[in-house]
Amino acid sequence: MQELLDVLRRQAQHFGPELARVAYQRGLAVTKPDGSTRPIPVTATPVILDAAEIRRRAGLSAHLASATVKMTRAVLDGPDAELLLGALSPLERSLAERTWRQATRLATTRVDYFVSGGRPWALEVNATIPAMQGYSDIAARTFIEVVGRHFRYPEKGLGALLALNGSNPLALYRALLDGYAAERAGKMPETVALLCRRNDAQVSELRWLCERFREYGADADVVHPDEVSGDDAFVVKGKRYDLVYRHLFVRRLEETPSPWVEDFLGVVPGKKAVFLNPPASQVEVKTTFALLSQALTEPALAERAKLTPEELEAIASSVPWTRPFRHAPGTAPDGSRVSDVVAAVIADPGRFVLKRSWDYGGKAVFLGRSVGTVPYEERVKAAYGASLTWAELCERAATDPAGGGYVVQEIVDTTPEDHLLCGENSVLPTSFFVDYSAYASVGLGKQPAWGGVCRGSMSEIVNIVGGGGVLPLITTEVASKLLTAWKAL
Repeated sequence: MQELLDVLRRQAQHFGPELARVAYQRGLAVTKPDGSTRPIPVTATPVILDAAEIRRRAGLSAHLASATVKMTRAVLDGPDAELLLGALSPLERSLAERTWRQATRLATTRVDYFVSGGRPWALEVNATIPAMQGYSDIAARTFIEVVGRHFRYPEKGLGALLALNGSNPLALYRALLDGYAAERAGKMPETVALLCRRNDAQVSELRWLCERFREYGADADVVHPDEVSGDDAFVVKGKRYDLVYRHLFVRRLEETPSPWVEDFLGVVPGKKAVFLNPPASQVEVKTTFALLSQALTEPALAERAKLTPEELEAIASSVPWTRPFRHAPGTAPDGSRVSDVVAAVIADPGRFVLKRSWDYGGKAVFLGRSVGTVPYEERVKAAYGASLTWAELCERAATDPAGGGYVVQEIVDTTPEDHLLCGENSVLPTSFFVDYSAYASVGLGKQPAWGGVCRGSMSEIVNIVGGGGVLPLITTEVASKLLTAWKAL
């Protein structure tokens, strides 16, 4: 669809500011602690994929998410449970120990990929609050509507075009309903609460999701921990909620305690209301992901986690070499044996990235090939208070117990892409590293029609809240229809 991209580049100055304005108005924004917001930039240049490829990546993610849950359960049920539990905060650990055996169902997970040579390589699995279903929908919907109108696409046909592109909020809604039915003998909820902190960084996304849920027929509201009460139900301002979508990091309750919510999250399946996802920090700990990679060379580990042939194939085809970062013998990325993993990583910095096992926001991620750059120095000083060489950083990381220590991953080579970044008064060329994230459910009878989301950043460490933008993801068929409309002008 290079022809469409060429047209968009020529026309972006005409529709780009409107794209940015409407997307921000709809909620493509980061909310600050004081309640003010800043827009998340959106590009005039989308990512275009065949619908079949989007489905394939969702299917791949379903296998990886399922395998990650299985590996988590195998570790927690064995003598090395401390590998995961030791990474968690006190409240996260308490809730994990109370609920992990019963927590078999995740309505939504998100697998983050870098695409290299057309092949998606999975970097991690998100299971705590795997967000951006709303952001992705705002970006794609706004792009299709704004560009469609600029191209004089028939107004009455825009709805069909949006439906053709798919909807992550609809997939999330269906996953939540299926999860509720699984816990309540086939029943459907009458009321839905979307639970998050006040002025959560992504609260505008939650409001967008809430509006979509209402469109689908739900009696839905965004609620906050300090509003909830009830002896035998989840009640806010006198209203009972049957189903709760949790967009709340457990560790946030340590910063702003809510004994009622802590108790509520400690009972799985939920008695006062069904809530999804249950506490799942242990699933997202990167050591779990490293063990998936390790299972490819250790059949006993794969058998212990009861990984299926399909799951092992998904790991083999999409997970880069990843290991717990410890002074120990192991297997190198090429399959050879090494006497010390840490020494091997020190000797070849351009090949590896270090990641703290339990952290989020990309704060404790260190690329060996970035040594000597300003971002590397800033990250190292933020983590350890001083400038460190790669060898010094590796030695510190190998013995640092905070957050469960570190994992090491073979770097996925990706190159920046040229895009047009839209502001309300500008359209500017920019060079972005672009990732692809795909959603999946675990423990449901069937997978809803999940799509994906694409983020861009000038840094190889991509994080929306910390900076960067969202790229609309559209299908080839939608792109073709837009191009046909343009040619008809």
